Amino acid sequence: MGFEFRASQALKLWHDVTLGLVREEETDLSARQMTVLLTVYLEPPPHTVRGLAEKLGVTKPAITRALDTMGRMKLLDRRRDENDKRNVIIMRTVEGALYVERLGDKITKSALDLPH
Repeated sequence: MGFEFRASQALKLWHDVTLGLVREEETDLSARQMTVLLTVYLEPPPHTVRGLAEKLGVTKPAITRALDTMGRMKLLDRRRDENDKRNVIIMRTVEGALYVERLGDKITKSALDLPH
C-alpha cells in the first residue's frame, strides 16, 4: 500500500513532529544526533564510531561528540571492541529503544492527522 506526500505535507509532518519533540521531550536532539540514533536502531549492528563516520560522511570527532551527548541521555552506550581495541562499538540501550519507539508513534500520529 503506497503513501504519497506532497512536499508541503512532508514539511508539515517534519515540523509537527520536531515541534512536538521540542515541546514535550527533555531529550532535544540535533539533526546529526537523530541521524546517528536512527542509524543505530534501524540498521543491523554492529556499529562503530569509524563506521558511522564513514556512513554519514562526517568526522569521527563529530560522531564522538554526538555519542557523548546521547550517552549522557542514556540513548546509546559505547564499549571498546575486545577483538580490536582501536574500534569503539556503539550499543543500543533500553532507554534509546523506548525513545525511538515513541518517536515512531509520534510520526505515525502526526502523519494520520495531516490534511489530505
